[in-house]
Amino acid sequence: MPRLRPRPRLVYPEQPFHQFLRDTADRQPEEVALRFEDEVLTYRELDARGTSLANALTGLGFGLGSRAVLASGNRPEWLLAMHGISQAGGASVLVNSSWKAAELEHAFALTRPELVLADGPLADVLDRSGIALPERRLCFDDDPPRGWLPFWDVVTSGAGTRPGPLDADLGRLEAFLPFSSGTTGMPKAVRHTHRSAVACVVQRRAGYGVKRTDRLQFFMPLFTIYGVMVSSSAMAAGASLRLFRRFDAPTVLRNLEQERITLAFATGPVAVALRDQPDLERYDLSSLRSFMWGATPVVHEIAEEITARTGVRWFVAYSMTETGVCANPVERPDLWRLDSPGYPLSDVELRVVDLDTGEEVGPGDEGELVVRSPSTMLGYLPEEANDDAFLPGGWFRTGDVGWVEPDGWVHLTDRAKEMLKVSGFQVAPVELERVLLGHPAVADCAVYAVPDTRRGEAPKAAVVRHPGQDVTAEELQAWVADRLARYKHLAAVAFVESIPRNAGGKVLRRVLRDADPDAAADVTARR
Repeated sequence: MPRLRPRPRLVYPEQPFHQFLRDTADRQPEEVALRFEDEVLTYRELDARGTSLANALTGLGFGLGSRAVLASGNRPEWLLAMHGISQAGGASVLVNSSWKAAELEHAFALTRPELVLADGPLADVLDRSGIALPERRLCFDDDPPRGWLPFWDVVTSGAGTRPGPLDADLGRLEAFLPFSSGTTGMPKAVRHTHRSAVACVVQRRAGYGVKRTDRLQFFMPLFTIYGVMVSSSAMAAGASLRLFRRFDAPTVLRNLEQERITLAFATGPVAVALRDQPDLERYDLSSLRSFMWGATPVVHEIAEEITARTGVRWFVAYSMTETGVCANPVERPDLWRLDSPGYPLSDVELRVVDLDTGEEVGPGDEGELVVRSPSTMLGYLPEEANDDAFLPGGWFRTGDVGWVEPDGWVHLTDRAKEMLKVSGFQVAPVELERVLLGHPAVADCAVYAVPDTRRGEAPKAAVVRHPGQDVTAEELQAWVADRLARYKHLAAVAFVESIPRNAGGKVLRRVLRDADPDAAADVTARR
């Protein structure tokens, strides 16, 4: 096999995050930036509307260092809002649109936003939640709830002159805050500054090979780092983006064919749905350079079947909310592999360290992957979550266990952190455990991961019942479903006599997994 050449060093402009869209609007104002349902927006329109919003927000007292919650499903207003918030000097807090009241309350308490922008359904959820909402609230939909300003009325009230430069240190000023479960516990807000955000886009655009002539398709949630980077890379390159509210296999396949899409993005559940389309072969997907598989582990059999039926190859990458890590060499499809997510992106330093000592291990030895990169987050909220997130020297602990070939190909074998990764979203076991322990019949419990072809992993709970209680697995699953977002729902519940713990009281999840037949088989087949 040919040896890999080191990736070239990249140039990271000292500019705010929103400058990518501004520059593209100046360079190619009338070219299509975004397609959504029947709506088409040029780069000039997208930039101008975001600029008007920025000026209107400034008039409302929103400015440098402020935070605004974005609570919405995929739609053009989401992208416009992020562009406007950035120009006004604020940061977008990217909450999951499927979160329920308790999850939203946690996000608000961490980030203390001064503004909320939401679609109608989430505005209603927030109003009913009991959360102390900011006075300034904008609703994307017509006929907003009482106390919410109509988004488009606010946009049209703003001046069209671009705000001036941001008078702040771009290495400290926040640009956006998505959420990650980090090391342990409840979801953390990930603080990406303008400098780290710009580096993220520069690295991803180069690593994924996005060009001006590309036509991208995206249907995963915009509120994830995946969504932010795909949309931002497209805008930085001057490509056009077809955005969907959600994934629907026949609709997506028709669009791939009709609009001659060149780059499409997927996760494990999407790949399964594509594989399950009985007429997959009849679609002309010859315009596609690749499907990109991200966020969930690659299932080789599914990926290979789709390629055999469509002729489209899979491009694999490995990143996380906190930083970018590696990808297959985009310019060398002949070297693409499914057994590795690739080798480090430009300017990403990667080491493998001992899980206990933090010392670097020998070549080919297994340990925790740690990275240092210009695209790494500033840190977490709450601040105390940073204590275990970094090693000395600015090395970020990925929490992933693996090893590296001499040429730099990365292999992932396990996770040091206890997070589950369900359909691309991180799930903290402790969050589900806290909900379960709120049930009067639950004396003790532990949540751990079992394999699931569609979702990558699924949460399963081992539960100890209080004496005399006869609660069923279905009742506990419903208890969790009523309180947490769908991707956090339990796939199964097993009743046990006791929860294995070490001397310090820490749950030994590996003991539970090793003793569980579901951990050796796909739980999808059992449902």
